[in-house]
Amino acid sequence: MAELLEVSRSGVYNFFHSIGMEYAKYPQELLDEVYKIWKENKRIYGLRRILEKIREIDPSIGARKLRNMMNILEINGIQEKKFKVRTTDSNHNNRIAPDLVQRNFTVEKPNRVWVSDVTYLRTAKGWIYLCVILDLYSRKVIGWKISEKNDSRLITSCIGQTISERNPGRRLIFHSDRGSNYTSRETRIMLANNKIRRSNSRKGNCWDNAVAESFFSTLKREMESIIFLNKEDTIECIFDYIEVFYNRQRIHSKLGYRSPVKFEEIAA
Repeated sequence: MAELLEVSRSGVYNFFHSIGMEYAKYPQELLDEVYKIWKENKRIYGLRRILEKIREIDPSIGARKLRNMMNILEINGIQEKKFKVRTTDSNHNNRIAPDLVQRNFTVEKPNRVWVSDVTYLRTAKGWIYLCVILDLYSRKVIGWKISEKNDSRLITSCIGQTISERNPGRRLIFHSDRGSNYTSRETRIMLANNKIRRSNSRKGNCWDNAVAESFFSTLKREMESIIFLNKEDTIECIFDYIEVFYNRQRIHSKLGYRSPVKFEEIAA
């Protein structure tokens, strides 16, 4: 190996010796635990989230010590990027509701404000669409549907499923962009029949629905290595990400480094 790399034998031995010395600085059990946390969280956790989890085992561990261990293990998280806002096709004559949220994304109780959005996903057989509904209180994805068409049926089926599961009260606000699917007659009737107040983002202000937009940015970043084969395969993958990982396992800094489900359980 020394000949192949054109280095001295002593240099090779010194390199492996230095690695061994680095490993010797920390108990193997601790290194194993750091690697386990990283691996069990889909290899996306970086320094901050691993630090929160490892401090549950050893509160004395600091950021510098953890960073050294992560360097030894050669692991790192997926870097967070600011999501790109996208424009919405609002070229229609449907009724637009006023913006009742006004970028106030802090809610004191569950089922007070739901936010919703639709994104597209590429599969080996073409594009499909994912609609999600999040509760602003806990950032939990409380409803989602996948369809081959981005129409009002996708929206109403997602809303209907979510209402059935959450059984919200009459003070609920449903916030979305002003796309034709969200402002259609079918969507308006469903919300009105369930005593839910509509709220639409202002024209050209995609940041008015930033929480839903940010969720899609996170989902696509953390699932970018996955190739969806077809609609059925996509449903299975999205179920695993949302229901198993995002809602129940992935910790959120805005929730005090708790998962949405854990945040709701503690607050209940």
